[in-house]
Amino acid sequence: MAAGSLSSKFTSNKIGEWFQQQAKYIIPPAIALIFLLGIWQILCSGAKPPLPPPTKVWQETQQYIWHPFFDRNYFDVNEKEKIDSPARQALKEKVTIEQGLGVKTMTSLRRVAVGYTASAIIGISLGIAIGTNAFLYRAFDPIFQVLRTIPPLAWLPIAMSAFQGVNESLKTVGLDVTEAAALFVIFVTSIWPILMNTAVGVQQVPQDYRNVSRVLRLSKVDYFITILMPSAAPYIFTGLRIAVGLSWLAIVAAEMLTGGVGIGFFIWDSYNSQKSSELILALFYIGVVGFLLDKLIYYISKFTVQSDS
Repeated sequence: MAAGSLSSKFTSNKIGEWFQQQAKYIIPPAIALIFLLGIWQILCSGAKPPLPPPTKVWQETQQYIWHPFFDRNYFDVNEKEKIDSPARQALKEKVTIEQGLGVKTMTSLRRVAVGYTASAIIGISLGIAIGTNAFLYRAFDPIFQVLRTIPPLAWLPIAMSAFQGVNESLKTVGLDVTEAAALFVIFVTSIWPILMNTAVGVQQVPQDYRNVSRVLRLSKVDYFITILMPSAAPYIFTGLRIAVGLSWLAIVAAEMLTGGVGIGFFIWDSYNSQKSSELILALFYIGVVGFLLDKLIYYISKFTVQSDS
């Protein structure tokens, strides 16, 4: 009985129906993408185009496309140990890039994860404290409104100046001044939407829910778990979703100025080296990763809010 019901769910008709339902979400974007690529190809097909056409980008970035996680240091170790097979030597001569875009993107994502996690923890905590206390809200809201309008990169110089004084302490935790400054830029960029949305969400808890909690004489812990957090969760996740996009934008911009390893520095280095095809491919990477980060937070929020409800 169970086997029959399971097989009935995966019949060819049902699979075909599923593909037909998904086609309306896949085909229109595919047609739009082909149309835009065609316009790009036409506009950049002259003798001296301002940008390389898609076909040239494809031809000049094959190594980055097919070797996204390539790291040249892997071969450097073998060179030092004098261990080098003919096949590995041929691959080493063929691939001349130092690191693939996948490696650089993962480095940037690691920085985003640290700064974003810190902003989420502190932002949600402060948002709940401010949202539940009218005096604190009136005291800090004007200050936060001013600070959140400061552009992300404006924080970078002052962060580097501040961290210069604690450089030795940073080394004990494996950070240098530029790395700590980049993490701070991510943190200070992403904390404001999390903090403000959390505070608003806490304030929007229905009065009826509060009255019920008083009638039932719920403790502060029970009120927090059963009423406050489920009611404020949609607002909190809205802030988290906005913040993850801002974090990704901030790290790319910060890496352009601080240098080192990362997708942002790769873009700036490609521009200085006049490698437009590599620059365009890196922009594609940034867009796709930003889209995936946004969808990740969206589906986490969808699952969490539905579970709470």
